[in-house]
Amino acid sequence: MGLSENLKNLAVNMQQTTKNSSISLAQRILRAVSGFFIGLVLSLIIQELTQSGQLMMVFLTILFLSIFYKLLSRLQIFQILIFDLICVLIAALLRMYIMISP
Repeated sequence: MGLSENLKNLAVNMQQTTKNSSISLAQRILRAVSGFFIGLVLSLIIQELTQSGQLMMVFLTILFLSIFYKLLSRLQIFQILIFDLICVLIAALLRMYIMISP
């Protein structure tokens, strides 16, 4: 093994590590954003039903964020995006129901 092969192996390992790190970071950010918005919506619903204060809303948002962050940990990025798409479609359905209901 020459010096050029060692440098080539080092460069390949560095590229692979960078790729894995960026995918992992993107997955974590996507899980956190998804969990935050789902938690915010659910905590707003619960806040309106129970007429509780802001502190309860913050607590519930963090609670639901952590629950969905943990639940989405086993999914890949593409699967998380599909989950987000389904959540957006459900939110659109709820919005239409609210607008149409008497």
